[in-house]
Amino acid sequence: MQAVAVKQLLEEKLPNAYVEVEGEGCNFQLNIVCDDLAALGPLKRQQAVNAVLSDWIANGSIHAVTMKFYTRTAWAERS
Repeated sequence: MQAVAVKQLLEEKLPNAYVEVEGEGCNFQLNIVCDDLAALGPLKRQQAVNAVLSDWIANGSIHAVTMKFYTRTAWAERS
C-alpha cells in the first residue's frame, strides 16, 4: 500500500479535508485537517476515517493507522 493512494482516497471521500500521510506498507500515520471532523468526538472521527479505509483494513492492506485531527486554524497556527 502506498501513502499517496491512502491520501487520495481520504481526500476524495472526506469533503473539505486535507490529509498528510506518512508510512508505508501497512502502517500509516495521518494528519487530517478538516473542521467538520475536528468538531466531532474522538470516536466519531476515528469511525469516519475507518469507514473510508474499511476495505483496505479488511483485506489486510492496512494494518495500523494512527490519526491526528486539526481544524484549519489549528493547522495554520502550528509551529
